[in-house]
Amino acid sequence: MKLLNRTLIVIALIAFVLALIVTINYKTLPTSNTAQTHFDTIIVLGTPSRSDGTPSPEQRERVLEGIREYKAGVAPHIIMTGGPAHNNFVEAHTMAQFAQTRGIPTDVILEEPQALNTIQNIYYSAQLMHQHNWSSAEVISSPYHLGRTALILSTFDNAQPTLSIHWHTHPAPWPQEYSLPRELLLDYGEAVRCLQLRIHGFPPSKFLPAY
Repeated sequence: MKLLNRTLIVIALIAFVLALIVTINYKTLPTSNTAQTHFDTIIVLGTPSRSDGTPSPEQRERVLEGIREYKAGVAPHIIMTGGPAHNNFVEAHTMAQFAQTRGIPTDVILEEPQALNTIQNIYYSAQLMHQHNWSSAEVISSPYHLGRTALILSTFDNAQPTLSIHWHTHPAPWPQEYSLPRELLLDYGEAVRCLQLRIHGFPPSKFLPAY
């Protein structure tokens, strides 16, 4: 019995230490590479639309936060980024249409319809920015997604210098449909993934070559 109790204590301590390492890493991820508070554009990262083509809860909250930041004068343009990554609906177009129903002028919004993941979101959005001679962006996504987003942006600074930008990440609110356990699960899952990425880096590709 004593041996069993000691084993359980050791396992619990190991689990606690691992959780602590994951959490500390997550909380120390970068949030920007600039002190700017105003930017050339806002980038709203895509996430899948519903199966009927309407905005999903996370997609809705990301766009609404982009609208709030635009109306607050953070940037004069909004890039909606995301292709048909998980169904037949182009995320950028769904988000742009939703923003327009909330009063955002069509000429303010740029749609980036190619990206199939977060790395491509940044890659193609940065291309659009450089085409318009823009160099800075506030990047909006769901709270749990911003750590990985920041790691990608930081890696771009080194691996894709011709596409590097001045950036700052900004969280959208959690959807009201999400329970606290769901939020915690999403947060912890991303925290583990971010630790893995900090240790091993991103796989090289044409969007993010090794450096």
